[in-house]
Amino acid sequence: MLTVSERRACRALGQHRSTQRKVPRGRDDEAALLADLVELARRYGRYGYRKIAALLRAAGWLVNDKRVERLWRQEGLKVPARQPRKGRLWDGDGSCVRLRPEHRNHVRSYDFVEARTHDGRKVRLLNVIDEFTRECLAIRVARKLKAPDVVDVLSDLFILRGVPAHVRSDNGP
Repeated sequence: MLTVSERRACRALGQHRSTQRKVPRGRDDEAALLADLVELARRYGRYGYRKIAALLRAAGWLVNDKRVERLWRQEGLKVPARQPRKGRLWDGDGSCVRLRPEHRNHVRSYDFVEARTHDGRKVRLLNVIDEFTRECLAIRVARKLKAPDVVDVLSDLFILRGVPAHVRSDNGP
């Protein structure tokens, strides 16, 4: 047995003295609450601890968000990150399949990019790429780009590089 005072021992260990007097004890219902919490987190995978706390309260538990958050972290639960949405090409039968390019000149896509010059005026760029090789086939720069300009660029590419199997646009404004 050491003959060091509690005050000196706690100072040496860097602990507060009150941590030596009171033994932390969990609640009697902790195991049942934890089981319900894990089950709700498994069933509703996109819900966070606040929504799970609301569901627990609706089920009859007397809990606050802080207690649920403590148990949530103790169990190592996390809401998975959202997966990025993938652009789709819609088939006529209602299925949703994105067409993957299989070879050069299979799928070409075009899109508009907008920028501003030093004086604040808009400049629009029409970019056409081959999706298989990721090669930029054409860039048309103008203050205004209209439908005839798009047709002109695409027809020039059809003459120079051949007609692709598919042409993709984002169909934006």
